[in-house]
Amino acid sequence: MTNRQRLHLIEVYLRDHRYADLHTLAARFTISLSTVRRALDELEEKGVVRRHHGGASLVETDVLTQEHDFTARDLHHTAEKFAIARLVAGQVRPGMSVILDGGSTTYAVARLLAAKRLQVITNSLPIAGLFSEIGGQETIVTGGSIYGRLGVLVGPLCEQSFEQSHADVAILGGAGITAAGVWNFNALIVAAQRRMIAAADRTIFVLDNSKFGRMALSLTTGFDARFTIVTDTKPAPEVTRAIHAAGAKLTLTEGNR
Repeated sequence: MTNRQRLHLIEVYLRDHRYADLHTLAARFTISLSTVRRALDELEEKGVVRRHHGGASLVETDVLTQEHDFTARDLHHTAEKFAIARLVAGQVRPGMSVILDGGSTTYAVARLLAAKRLQVITNSLPIAGLFSEIGGQETIVTGGSIYGRLGVLVGPLCEQSFEQSHADVAILGGAGITAAGVWNFNALIVAAQRRMIAAADRTIFVLDNSKFGRMALSLTTGFDARFTIVTDTKPAPEVTRAIHAAGAKLTLTEGNR
């Protein structure tokens, strides 16, 4: 295990448990106390944790990552996004093929998948960069033109890549969700997402409650029996009815079911 991989796993553990002592981390990851101390010092320098005597706690105001502009702009709903990501990551088994699109919640999912051996297809440059540094995945990056705000590849080359691909599951975000379905704000992103949906056996949409009732420029898709909507709060009754009427599945994070 590389130092970067070790740091990532310790960070994921602390995000899940909020606090850990040195001995717990040493036993969990089969490392020495001095190695744990160095790892926590590095995470404290990054602003992820706060060191205490004998352990460390998560800095609650920390964003999922400060490394990329697309998440640095999105300072809200961090806890909700991580809860959604944890639930979705638990549904992905080693050996699966997974499509991941761009955005802060899918990036959170990617962080939790980094320890699993998967085949990943993505148009997200931040996710590709993450896996190249700390993951054990076979990562395929689509072609296309860069949409700078999210760091994703879009356009005909991107769409062609997904048309020639197959995955067990696609994990997608969105700008909004209404009774009509899931929306997004850019026609090129919508076109890419539609190809992702077509390429996968099933699709999981990760949408925190800030997306409820929001319509964007384009309707990405209506609801479908192959879809699972994962969110942190129960949507409005008309949205819930529309999801169930289409045969889709609605899954809420723990404590909100």
